[in-house]
Amino acid sequence: MSLNDVERGCLLTLARASIAHGLAHGRPLPVNLADYPAKLTGPAATFVTLELAGQLRGCIGRLEAARPLAEDVAENAYAAAFRDSRFPPVTAAESARLSLHISVLSPSEPLYFASETDLLGQLRPGIDGLILSEGGRRGTFLPSVWEDLPDPAEFLRHLKRKAGLPADYWSSTVKIQRYSTEMFG
Repeated sequence: MSLNDVERGCLLTLARASIAHGLAHGRPLPVNLADYPAKLTGPAATFVTLELAGQLRGCIGRLEAARPLAEDVAENAYAAAFRDSRFPPVTAAESARLSLHISVLSPSEPLYFASETDLLGQLRPGIDGLILSEGGRRGTFLPSVWEDLPDPAEFLRHLKRKAGLPADYWSSTVKIQRYSTEMFG
């Protein structure tokens, strides 16, 4: 999906409004899809990332498109501000200083590999978001995580830990999917 500047601005305004609505009412901003351009009403999967003074302050999203894009952004912005278990809820004082980033995900596609080395050779640093699944555990990293973990082996080790596996874990049953994102904010 390729959004223009107006559509991106609309989604960023919506995300900020949903956080403000959450502060006032304790729930996400209700979205009237008739108020949005057609491109923002189709199904899409998004993540909303919040930063405060350059530090992560919340990040919540979906990996599969299950609701309209505008609705997904409103729900995920609220959830990133108030439901990310790694952080206390955002306060009114913090909300004005938050930086918001929205990532719209492409559909994920499975990667096929014979070994961990084979997998590492297929990764595209800075482009691929990855979903690792193994035995009921699952973790994902958005493509933006490559900024902090540019080495594919290190990226994969951290992703394994995020999924609740040892960093050196490997099995022939590990499943990896990749996706890309359109990120703005």
